[in-house]
Amino acid sequence: MTGMDELSWEALAASDTLPEFVDEPLTVTDFVRYQGASGDLNPIHHDERFARSAGFPGVFAVGMLAAGILGSYLADLFGPRAIRRFKVQFREQAWPGDVLTYRGVVTEREERDGERLARLELLVLRQTGGVHAKGWATVALP
Repeated sequence: MTGMDELSWEALAASDTLPEFVDEPLTVTDFVRYQGASGDLNPIHHDERFARSAGFPGVFAVGMLAAGILGSYLADLFGPRAIRRFKVQFREQAWPGDVLTYRGVVTEREERDGERLARLELLVLRQTGGVHAKGWATVALP
């Protein structure tokens, strides 16, 4: 990624874009690992027959998998202690083989209660251009 000094109050302005993170293609193994860690064992995410019987073309990603990676993206960029608010909305399913790109933009900066804060709008995009998830965060800047 980038050094946190490049993401300081002085260096970031409204409308600045954050460095992108492009992940490896999604696999069913990724879904199963996330499900095991989270305790969400819904078979729609790992059992092809079950997913097809529910009307889907096959298994698809657990939404919270991308949300967790998006949170890690923020923590990698700003440090975990800098995150003040984090919210995610799921938009479009992601499938095995999809390549997700994590990106963000600074939408606003403000000083409040002795902290320098940046509000961010975040996107998780599929290689198709579709939006898998949208997010919002507030981070404290050094």
